[in-house]
Amino acid sequence: MDNLPPLSIVMPCLNEEETLAAAIQDALQAVHEKGVEGEVIVVNDGSTDNSQEIAEEIALSNLRVRILNKKKREGIGKAFWDGLAMATYPFVVMIPGDNENKVSEVLLNYHLAHQVDIVVPFIHNSEVRDTRRRFISSIYRLIINISFGTNLNYTNGTVVYNTLALRSIKLHSTGFFYQTELLVKLVRRGFLYAEVPQLLGTRRGGKSTALTLRSLCNLVWSFIRLLVDIHVLRIEGTRLELNSLPVGTNTRRRCLALKQ
Repeated sequence: MDNLPPLSIVMPCLNEEETLAAAIQDALQAVHEKGVEGEVIVVNDGSTDNSQEIAEEIALSNLRVRILNKKKREGIGKAFWDGLAMATYPFVVMIPGDNENKVSEVLLNYHLAHQVDIVVPFIHNSEVRDTRRRFISSIYRLIINISFGTNLNYTNGTVVYNTLALRSIKLHSTGFFYQTELLVKLVRRGFLYAEVPQLLGTRRGGKSTALTLRSLCNLVWSFIRLLVDIHVLRIEGTRLELNSLPVGTNTRRRCLALKQ
């Protein structure tokens, strides 16, 4: 479909010197081939390898690449949120610097952004991950759906968000739970979403930090906080009134059109 909306690509990076250059170049090539106006925002989350130098060298020769260098590691959620603050386009997606996920896969279903506020992928080649990680993902998904009344197939993929919709949410999580928190809050607020299949690439280098003890502790704390916010304090996660939705979102536009 022609006239696809411009897309901001936020790329958190933590010691990804082996894959970062390829991830940036793949992202730029994908938006170019699809005819989408795009930008890449690399958020260097306190890397101690050569990731910063690699990103800066690419940015010098390409104005579509911008960099945010952070002195210390604050987590992928915080990195994405900081990148979001720099985004200039109406839709945004997070693509990790490990190059497992491809922007070309994201763009296969990007036309849905004309109809919905959020495009949520789920992995349909899960065999690329080991049995242990697939089992953990299945249990995690079950717990999230039961706890928050959602019916999501996957919450940790390369989700495409309406930028204004995201900025209507207050994010607490700094680690890997951040995307679950965002999706739960956005879905429960009534923003429209579509789930689509997506391929996951194999990791070419570096080491995943998704299953470390630190990440697990962060996840458990964030989960408890979201439970309290939604089911006890009820300060987040309740459906917004139509008139209070941010002007510019697909949901808001459709609601106004129906009223006219």
